[in-house]
Amino acid sequence: MGVAVTPIVTVTLLTLAMQGAHMGSRVVASLLALNLGASLWLIGVLIASYSIFQLAFALIVGRISDRYGSRRPMLGGTLTFCAGLVIPAVWPTMPALFVSAPLIGIGFVFFNVAVQNLAGTIGTAAERTRNFSTLSLGYSSGHMIGPVIAGVMIDRFGFGSAYIAFAVLTLFPIVTLALSQHLGAHGARSEPMSSSAFELLRIPSLRRMIIVSGLVTTGWDLYTFYVPIYGHSIGLSASTIGTILGAFAAASFIVRVALPVLTRRFSVETVLATAMGTGALLFLPFAFIEFVPALIALSFGIGLTLGVSQPLTLNLTYNRSPPGRSGEVTGLRLTINNITHIGVPLAAGSVGALLGIAPVFWASAAILAVSSFLSRRDRQDE
Repeated sequence: MGVAVTPIVTVTLLTLAMQGAHMGSRVVASLLALNLGASLWLIGVLIASYSIFQLAFALIVGRISDRYGSRRPMLGGTLTFCAGLVIPAVWPTMPALFVSAPLIGIGFVFFNVAVQNLAGTIGTAAERTRNFSTLSLGYSSGHMIGPVIAGVMIDRFGFGSAYIAFAVLTLFPIVTLALSQHLGAHGARSEPMSSSAFELLRIPSLRRMIIVSGLVTTGWDLYTFYVPIYGHSIGLSASTIGTILGAFAAASFIVRVALPVLTRRFSVETVLATAMGTGALLFLPFAFIEFVPALIALSFGIGLTLGVSQPLTLNLTYNRSPPGRSGEVTGLRLTINNITHIGVPLAAGSVGALLGIAPVFWASAAILAVSSFLSRRDRQDE
């Protein structure tokens, strides 16, 4: 057990640094684009470009990590990610943002697919739920520190300094992965897989959970994309917007610490369905509130509900993966998620420009309600 703890803690710290830089860079990109006078639609295109190129790589990275291990794609992805941060730091213009976003997106998908597959292989099957819960703490911590760092750096030092701060943060995973020769060095499959990854969708329980993961990701994206825009529209500072998003991330961290207790008392599917249903209700009034403490409280509540989604869907999809294809399943799940990463900002930008911000939050509520229904159905079919 002691042998398994050190790798998962190391992997979680690497994930914290990368997720913090990823989330922070999205906030900086949105606010810099607004500062440059970009329209909501153009900002939607910008945020979607983080994910467009990920569609071409998620499945490939999954197969690579299954066969060759996770370390090399993680290291290569982190180096690419860092390069994407440096470009707008020295050239803070819209063209630079459109060069930066694909590099950040590609780098992050290489790291993300590989690290999630690696977490599932550490330790025994009995330790897998704990490992995914631990890994999810790295994601939630990154969600918490990224927007806060972004807001503070922008207000005090400017947009370029914010990008540099996140580039420096990525040096930790770069150095660690370069020196850790044995971390994720080996794959679980010796031969290439000839069948299509999309054949995995023929497994009903796996297909349903991948759909739920995509829906939850959509709700998450709508929230993180539109909170900065909504905050800007009501005159909030970058630091205040960062604090609101930080409350969301803090709540997701807290609920993930308590998650093992919840899943021991209730089924994983029940916890997931209840959380998504509650989250749907909390999204409804968001765009009608301008009182900052109330926005922080509501953001905290939404964080509690959405915070359980990632570790639970990670665990459920990994457990339902065929032997030797867990990386491929992870890549497939993230491919579906990335489709939402692309479509949601574009659709939300268009809807927001035509109808205003409130309908976007209502759409988020509807999406979470559907994911709650599918999660309950999954439990009934078990």
